[in-house]
Amino acid sequence: METESEYVMGIISAPQDAAMAIARAVVEKKAAACAQITAPIHSIYFWEGCIHEDDEVLILVKTRQEKTGIIQELLDELHPYDVPEFIMLPVLDGNRKYLSWIDTALRR
Repeated sequence: METESEYVMGIISAPQDAAMAIARAVVEKKAAACAQITAPIHSIYFWEGCIHEDDEVLILVKTRQEKTGIIQELLDELHPYDVPEFIMLPVLDGNRKYLSWIDTALRR
């Protein structure tokens, strides 16, 4: 198994009605081993000169660094926002069996 720094967790915000399709696509296309959708959150953000408020969900994506390009392509295709949140955080450590499972799921 490679070092844990190769593993990442992605954060994607989306409207609830789009989240299921995005989460399913990243797993079906082998871009992620797992995608979890949170309960609704309330986002307050600055966009195009104004402060906006919207209800959204977060999609938490468990994958490897080399898969981020595929996820970005899927977001370009499926996400309704012009500039969707897509942030990848390095996994510094974790359950080795879980990290191995990520590898297995991505190779299927």
